[in-house]
Amino acid sequence: MKRPWLLLLICLGLYRPCPARMTRQQILDLFNQANSTFRAANQEGSAERQKELYHQAALAYQKIISDGQIRNARLYYNLANAYLLSGDIGRAIVNYRRAEILDRTNPNIQKNLAFARSKRIDQVSPGTQQQVLAVLFFWHFDLPIGTKVWVASCAFGVLYIALTIMVWLGRSALCSSIASIGLIVALAMVGSVLVEQHQLTHRRFGVIIPEQVVARQGDGPGYPEAFKAPLHAGTEFELIEARPGSYHIRLADGSEGWIPEDAAELI
Repeated sequence: MKRPWLLLLICLGLYRPCPARMTRQQILDLFNQANSTFRAANQEGSAERQKELYHQAALAYQKIISDGQIRNARLYYNLANAYLLSGDIGRAIVNYRRAEILDRTNPNIQKNLAFARSKRIDQVSPGTQQQVLAVLFFWHFDLPIGTKVWVASCAFGVLYIALTIMVWLGRSALCSSIASIGLIVALAMVGSVLVEQHQLTHRRFGVIIPEQVVARQGDGPGYPEAFKAPLHAGTEFELIEARPGSYHIRLADGSEGWIPEDAAELI
């Protein structure tokens, strides 16, 4: 055998052959099947059967992502819709968040994400400091990244025009004010985009998936409970630390705890 190391891995049970990637036609067929199942669920009269069909559509979309290695905002959006209508709030929110990262300009993603969040049991309010920052820097927290880029481009354009007028016609109070405003707005938007991209790169977020899970003060079942009540599906968190089998998480209000790794999906 030309590769003895491969034989050794097989004997030790450490070798797992990679599954064959789906062909383009297989992906297209499965996508059409998922869409057809989703439409059938929309027409179904039985609520129980309807949820079952939505779940089947979700599994088909998920298979395209995992086996077909296709990841785009539309696919995650369809997957999230199927999970939402099947009653799986946790997986709906995590996939809306994934779609949002890939396309921050789609209002439907924002609208459905807000609706899914309104359906979860745990409504964790941000801490006071976070609320103050959200008011003072509203453009950073409220505007999608595409809008920020557009506003920054317009502001730089205004700045350029104002500077050109001052070069040709001389400096005036009005042009100086317009140029200053354009510069401030442009820097604010660019700074917000850079901060947001840094957060996406260096910070990890996740969502609770099961109906409920008990968070503890340490990474084991023997530790006391971290909160008065369990966390429920759809609760979002920031990942502080990952250990084998456990996640150390921080909620929006700043409270922290440990949950089992299989109780959440990272975005």
